[in-house]
Formats: sequence, C-alpha cells, structure tokens
Amino acid sequence: MDFTYLLFVMAPAMLLSGVASWMVRSTFSRYEGATTRRGMTGAQAADAMLRHAGVVGYSIEPVSGRLSDHYDPRTRTLRLSEAVYGSRSISAIGVACHEAGHAIQHANSYAWLGLRSNLVPVTQIASNLGMPIIFAGFILAQLAPALGQMALLVGVACFAIAFLFAFVTLPVEWDASARAQRAMAEQGLLDRDELDGANKVLNAAFLTYLAAAISALLTLLYFLMRSGLLRR
Repeated sequence: MDFTYLLFVMAPAMLLSGVASWMVRSTFSRYEGATTRRGMTGAQAADAMLRHAGVVGYSIEPVSGRLSDHYDPRTRTLRLSEAVYGSRSISAIGVACHEAGHAIQHANSYAWLGLRSNLVPVTQIASNLGMPIIFAGFILAQLAPALGQMALLVGVACFAIAFLFAFVTLPVEWDASARAQRAMAEQGLLDRDELDGANKVLNAAFLTYLAAAISALLTLLYFLMRSGLLRR
C-alpha cells in the first residue's frame, strides 16, 4: 500500500461507497413512510408480479436485517427484509418488485444472470486470494524475479475476475429494476404519482452496484500499473 493507492483507489472507493449507501438509506427512508393507496404489502406485490409473468415454483420469505433483500436462485426464493415483506410503503413495493425481477430473469434464463451466478464461486475464491498473492509477488520479485512476476500475474488475474463480476452485475441489476418499473406501472401495483418514488428508490440502489464496479476497476488498474503490465 502506498500514497498512490490511498489517493487514487482507497479514497475514491470509500467516497463512492459512502455516497451510494447514504443515497440508498435516505431515499428508502423517505418513501418508507408513504403508504400506497392500494395497500399491498411488499410480499403481495412481488407475488402478483410473478404470477402475472407466469413464474411458478417460487417462494417468498421474510428475512432479518434492513435492506437485506435478495433472490436465491438455488432455492428459487425471494427473501424480503422486515421493512419490505409486510410493509405497505412505496419503498417496500419497489424493492420487492426488484427482487421479483430477478426471479423472472431466472425463469427466463436471462444470460447475464446465468453468467453472474457462474462467476460467484470463482469470484469468492479470487477475492480472498488476490491481495495475499499480490503481496507475495512483490516480496518474491526481490528474491526470484521470474517467480515474483508469475505471482503478480495470478494476483492481477484475481482482481480482474472481481472486476468482471462487478461489471456483469450492472446489467443484471438494471434489468431487474426495469422489469419492476414496468410491472408496477402496467399492472397498477402503484398509482402514477407513487411510481416516481419507487423508481427513485431503485435508481439509488443501482448506484451501489455502480460504485462497486468503479472501485473494482480502480483496484485492477492500480495493480496492473504496479505489476508493470499497464505500462507495457
């Protein structure tokens, strides 16, 4: 770690992550207190969206935590947080429909979702090994340059996989929100004036994935530069 890493990687990453997280929390909280006129809960809205799309064989469960909502393709389960599952707020409907969008992607064999799912196990390994391998490469470079360079290449490859995963996540999340926005409008899950709030919640959430992708890119570029590969 050096000044360049702190200034051009760590600081921007922390800033982007902080701003994105703040926008998600503040936007969700803003519309969390706005009850929809139809009075549907998040779970009911997700169920209605899935039934309208002809998706079967899924389940919807509550999960502890705040903003811990996610779709598990292994069990075909939508897990909605306490602030979403039984809530009748605009925020809850937007988030629940977004997760339903992932279930529809899965049912329709959406290519980007399949690619991201396949990348999950290798990304978990690469994320854990990338930094130790890079540091080992820098040390080995002083003792055995050829071996050190090889270790650096492997470490950079780990960061490349992490960036690829973050990049692939962007179209997956954007498409799920787009499906949610269409469903909320076309199926009348929200009134016209309520849609704006739900869309703002989804757009704020997307910024967290965009921030993660930019941070992963900055990290990859930094280690490409440090390894000498970028200059070549």
